[in-house]
Amino acid sequence: MTYNPISVSQLNKYIKDKFEEDEYFANVLVEGEISNFKNHYTGHMYFTLKDDKSLIKAIMFKTYTGHLDFVPQDGMKVMILGSVSVFERDGTYQLYAKAMKQLGKMGDLRAAYEELKEKLEKEGLFDQSHKKPIPMMPKTIGVLTSNTGAVIRDIINVSTRRNPNVHIILFPVPVQGEGAGKKIAEGIEFMNKNKLADVLIVARGGGSLEDLWPFNEEVVARAIYNSELPVISAVGHETDFTIADFVADLRAPTPSAAAELAVPDIAEIKRKLETYNQRYKTSLKKKIEFMKLRYQKCMSSKVFTDPIAKIKEQYINLDITIKSLENLIKNKVKDSKTKSIELISKLDTLSPLKTLTRGYSIAQKDGKTIKSVKELKTNDTLGIRFTDGEIKTKVLWGEIYGW
Repeated sequence: MTYNPISVSQLNKYIKDKFEEDEYFANVLVEGEISNFKNHYTGHMYFTLKDDKSLIKAIMFKTYTGHLDFVPQDGMKVMILGSVSVFERDGTYQLYAKAMKQLGKMGDLRAAYEELKEKLEKEGLFDQSHKKPIPMMPKTIGVLTSNTGAVIRDIINVSTRRNPNVHIILFPVPVQGEGAGKKIAEGIEFMNKNKLADVLIVARGGGSLEDLWPFNEEVVARAIYNSELPVISAVGHETDFTIADFVADLRAPTPSAAAELAVPDIAEIKRKLETYNQRYKTSLKKKIEFMKLRYQKCMSSKVFTDPIAKIKEQYINLDITIKSLENLIKNKVKDSKTKSIELISKLDTLSPLKTLTRGYSIAQKDGKTIKSVKELKTNDTLGIRFTDGEIKTKVLWGEIYGW
């Protein structure tokens, strides 16, 4: 048999035609919970309709949204009348809603959720500054969840796989139904009072807003906020957000992820330590080789091979330095002596006594040297100084030359 290939778009159109040929898909009535709701600016509404086992993408066009008597929100349980068809571009089938009716008390629960969230946020219960760090190497993990079901098994499996030596203490609590919130709060307080763990995990599996409601109760939120032990919240699926998630020190998308966040992977730590150890050994080896080369270089130098020669060399250098200093001092003394002689000669030339030896004399009146005839008058007593003595005389007359 020969098959002729077709394109992807042809395949998607064929599947769409099959959906539209089936009258069952033209008008279906389906119940479920709204999640990932988006009210587009065009007026169209996009959301996911889910139950505890499956989900389907859905859209309600603006033509039909105007007939709604309520505003759809995440967590609401609704009944939808619509058709199922294929969106050819993406090759996905989805529910095209024509009418929607709200079921049960989900609307009241959603309103209560938003009201409590706003209240606690204003009080500061969600502040990052209050969040406590999760210990790096906890020895004991306290788990508050149901003692039956997959949640506790997943946490134990993941935790012991990552660290076989970690100790897990289960404090069994109901995770849904009336009174569950109070039991969860009491469990948190008990674990804190008795210091039974290094970190707490508050967990349960997925479900509707009503199923998860105990984790939206104020008593649980305040117990988590007041906990001295760090608390990891792991409630529902990744798309589910509870009040406990906002108050907790750390939120995990799933219980298994909470175990991964709480318990370090010992095998990974060992690998990292081995890597660091290898790097350290390599670095130390290089340093030793470098120091060895330096040592060999030092030992091959003349200081170590012939220390006496080095000392002799230093003595020779010292003698040269001493002789240089002696010559320098001698030259300095000689230069100073020459300069002194020159200065003495100049001073001798300028000395009045030297002038007297050449036949000159110095006249003084009252100890003051006379430089001009104008300074004298008749009968003044003068002292005349010669090179070999001094005489006293009087002025009899005087004459000024050049007149």
